[in-house]
Amino acid sequence: MWRPRWSSLAGGAGAIGLGLAVVAAAYGWQILPPTNTGWMLEGTIGPDPVQYWLGWTYFARSPWMWPPGANPDWGLEVGSSIFYSDSIPLLAFAFKALRPLVEVPQYWGLWLFACGALQALLAWRLIGLVTRDGLARLAGAALFVLQPILLNRMGGHFALGGQFLLLAALYLCLTPGAALRRPLAWAGLVLAASLIHAYLLPMVAGLWATDWLARAPQPQRRVPLLAMEALGVPGAGLAGLWAAGFFLLGGGLGGTWGGFGEMQLDLLAPFDPTHWGGLLPQLPRADHLESQDSYLGLGSLLLIGAGLAAYAWRPRPGLARRWPLAAGLAVMLAIAITHRISIGGQVVLVLAELPERVLALADALRASVRFFWPLAYAALFGAIAALAHALGGRRTGFALAALLAVQVVDLQPGFARLAGYFRPAPATAPLRLADPFWSEAVARYARIRLAPTGLQATHWEEVAVLAATHGMPTDAVYLARLDPARVAALNAVTADRLRRRDPEPGSLYVLAEGPMLEAARTGHDPDRDLLARFDGLWVLAPGWHQTPLLTAPSAPPARSRTARGGTPG
Repeated sequence: MWRPRWSSLAGGAGAIGLGLAVVAAAYGWQILPPTNTGWMLEGTIGPDPVQYWLGWTYFARSPWMWPPGANPDWGLEVGSSIFYSDSIPLLAFAFKALRPLVEVPQYWGLWLFACGALQALLAWRLIGLVTRDGLARLAGAALFVLQPILLNRMGGHFALGGQFLLLAALYLCLTPGAALRRPLAWAGLVLAASLIHAYLLPMVAGLWATDWLARAPQPQRRVPLLAMEALGVPGAGLAGLWAAGFFLLGGGLGGTWGGFGEMQLDLLAPFDPTHWGGLLPQLPRADHLESQDSYLGLGSLLLIGAGLAAYAWRPRPGLARRWPLAAGLAVMLAIAITHRISIGGQVVLVLAELPERVLALADALRASVRFFWPLAYAALFGAIAALAHALGGRRTGFALAALLAVQVVDLQPGFARLAGYFRPAPATAPLRLADPFWSEAVARYARIRLAPTGLQATHWEEVAVLAATHGMPTDAVYLARLDPARVAALNAVTADRLRRRDPEPGSLYVLAEGPMLEAARTGHDPDRDLLARFDGLWVLAPGWHQTPLLTAPSAPPARSRTARGGTPG
């Protein structure tokens, strides 16, 4: 009686262990301690981890607002919410609520290890729908974790490591469920997706729609329950978006770096090893930011090929009933490819020129290549199901173990590259702005402004980290989306105030060379204001030579510090 249960528990634990082992092998255990923030702030893999830390740091310190995800201190007039800093609102809410009891400087190490564990566990559960063989389930689960489409996202876009949500959605699509519990499960999954990442939400919601369509014609289904589900599940997603602060952005949802059809799935991308694979030849590829992480690995490609052969030999019955799922996956594939069909980096066919209004909406899904992920995972599962039906569980287990070995060997170049992503670093990275001026300035001003500001404006990172470290609001930001109208309005106001000798009381200005610096040179009062350069940054400190604006330093700063700290303006 107890043997199957203990066997199931051991298998699930083994899958979790495999997922944890893959993450540890790829990124190292040093990312796990919540007090360790140095690996995020040292800047070796780009600005994204710094962005996540900044969003969380400001959010954690601020009082609860309405909506709960509002985060105005990071960005000030151009700020928005925890949603747009990609700081995983689901975890940000949880750890902010716990902050009176425990302070967590960073939770992304925990998240990445959880993603590996959940990916493996849900793959193990999914494969359990077609075979009970332990080897088949564990080897198959490992193949689901050893995917460049997952590992590459975990190496920078941490929230997109939550691809276990797609496996959970596939599991719900493929299993029967009680009339009431199933809608609740879908509502919970869609809500979670809305609080993790905006790209995962439409994928999960799309899979729910296929499941709803598959169940709707069944005579035993109650129309009122289906109608309530049709309202409740999307409503859960909208509620999550509202809570996370999605609707606080007035414009700019299309983003800055490319629009719909410019970061699409190239038809050769799943077969192109790029920097990941070492056993297949390199292929021509698209020239965009997301072009190099759609490779499935040689072991996975062989698995899909073997699954197609097994299905041709012994077709699996009942697949006709899955037409809504197949249709939904086809729609997502079409979104991934877009209307501009690319092969080997060349657009070979434009199906239609989309109207400007449609493109403006579709631009929110600018990295449409990501919509390939649900089909990729469904193809892996389908291939395993076909093999299990044709060969039986035990022989499928041996086959999957062999394919897993091929996958591991093939992905060695990718793992070698990942080894340098999160190098061991001090628990806390030192500030990049080290001149003594800054320690005096943060004691005298209420906020730091970057002029001009904007998405990744010059020196945004150094200024934002300095401000966050000292608990000061700032408009130096890097967010997933910014409202361009707000940015333009703020920069116009700032330039006008500087030119008119009317700087904002309590604000320290960091100036980029160009019109803003010229406006400050024109409008500042040398007897009152400090205009100088420190650590390579031009700074306007209004009232520096007068009474301190906040708490005074132990000794008034002498004007000779200007010459010692930088070049006078």
